[in-house]
Amino acid sequence: MLNTRHIPFSPPWQISDVDKPDQPKATELDARLAVARFAELPIVIAEDDLVSRTLIRNLMEKWGFKTVFAQDGHEAMKALRAEQGPALAILDWMMPEMDGLQVCRRIRESEKMVYVIMLTSCGTKENIVEGLHAGADDYLIKPFDKNELLARIQVGFRILELHGALAARVKELEGAAAEIGDLKLRIPL
Repeated sequence: MLNTRHIPFSPPWQISDVDKPDQPKATELDARLAVARFAELPIVIAEDDLVSRTLIRNLMEKWGFKTVFAQDGHEAMKALRAEQGPALAILDWMMPEMDGLQVCRRIRESEKMVYVIMLTSCGTKENIVEGLHAGADDYLIKPFDKNELLARIQVGFRILELHGALAARVKELEGAAAEIGDLKLRIPL
């Protein structure tokens, strides 16, 4: 019979760290840079499962992100509407009343700038395609790796930053075009 009293238990993401507790893994990401750059951009997280919500909440608190939690799609839509600027949303697919796909579709109909990550246990190729067609920008399957989630959040923030810079440039160009139009009216030909 196997004596299991002396076998230590470690979560899967810590098993490789047992031999080297002071050395970071090559795949370990540092959230401080992302938090410093994007501290004001909110992350709306819609998750109806208490265990998953608690796990994600602990990660977000550890990383230092500004987060808003919702237990269903209606709460997620309310939270996203309340935000003035762009936001990042992490949505579970299967939630009561309004699921993640419906939230994606409504976000896209509203034309508000939201980077959407579907975080779900629906992992078939058909599910992924359906989620992306519904309006998700990224798709992550449960159980997920915390570093992969952080990397995808960072990608989302970079996309939101680029979108903001592009929108500001378009506004500048529209102002310049209007000024050129005014000058054309004033200069005799």
